[in-house]
Amino acid sequence: MSMMRLAAHPTTVPAGKVTVRVINAGTLKHEVIVLPLPAGQAAGQRAIGSDGRVSEAGSLGEASRTCGSGAGDGIASGAAAWTTVMLRSGRYELLCNVPGHYAAGMYTELDVTR
Repeated sequence: MSMMRLAAHPTTVPAGKVTVRVINAGTLKHEVIVLPLPAGQAAGQRAIGSDGRVSEAGSLGEASRTCGSGAGDGIASGAAAWTTVMLRSGRYELLCNVPGHYAAGMYTELDVTR
């Protein structure tokens, strides 16, 4: 599998209600999960299970419905999706948890300020 990436624009947002809008510019289905980053842990350091996925325990939201909000069966190539979450100040990881995608580099950090 070639290198994949996920980018956040902007990379810093104020605390409160945040809508994460995702555009799938790739050729495969993707998703974006919002997870808090533990202190001292950088994006991309989560343990990957034998199924090629990371644990979604503590997930605050998911964008994986083609042209819609919330959970679905993946965002089709060229389509958009979104999720709206309440975020406190801190560090969060946005990641694609389709098997193998996290290991291929589909994650980024989102910083939330007061």
